[in-house]
Amino acid sequence: MKLKRSKITNLIFIALIALMIIPQTRQPIQIFLNKGLALISPSVVKEAKRESIQDYSWKLVDIKGEPVDFNQSRNKVVLVNFWATWCPPCIAEMPSLQELYEDYKDQVDFYFVSNEKEGVLKSFMDKNGYDFNVQIPKTEYPEVFDVSSIPRTFLIDRSGSIVMDKAGAANWNGKKVRETIEVLLKDF
Repeated sequence: MKLKRSKITNLIFIALIALMIIPQTRQPIQIFLNKGLALISPSVVKEAKRESIQDYSWKLVDIKGEPVDFNQSRNKVVLVNFWATWCPPCIAEMPSLQELYEDYKDQVDFYFVSNEKEGVLKSFMDKNGYDFNVQIPKTEYPEVFDVSSIPRTFLIDRSGSIVMDKAGAANWNGKKVRETIEVLLKDF
């Protein structure tokens, strides 16, 4: 019995749907698919369309229990990433963020912001070998961020202008991001 091409395609489609329904296979498949999307670097916001942070009075606490004041990042280059441990696109882009962090942690202020409990975040970080610090918000984030989905990442220049604004998974360790950061570090 010879199967028609359309029947084979339908069988593959049904198998993929079945795998997406099964909880044990859903997240790994979603992460795999999002890694493909995370190969694309975010684009730079045109200067005329850039929004600026006016209010830096945002309080957070890191997963070590230490208070963090966003005011300390005024006049600095900043990367803010909103994410969660259960979010496949967030998980897909984390390796690129870790690599970027390793190279720029002494020059750029990084905020990896999640609303999850400290224990959940620590476990995720240890399991994946990430060494960047994670923050939990204690007050409302600046209005300009307007986070309605995650991951959502912002690259901010020294004057508070949002130079990159990306919702969804992206390659944060790509050439375009690195070149943009280098320009921002030289400016001012």
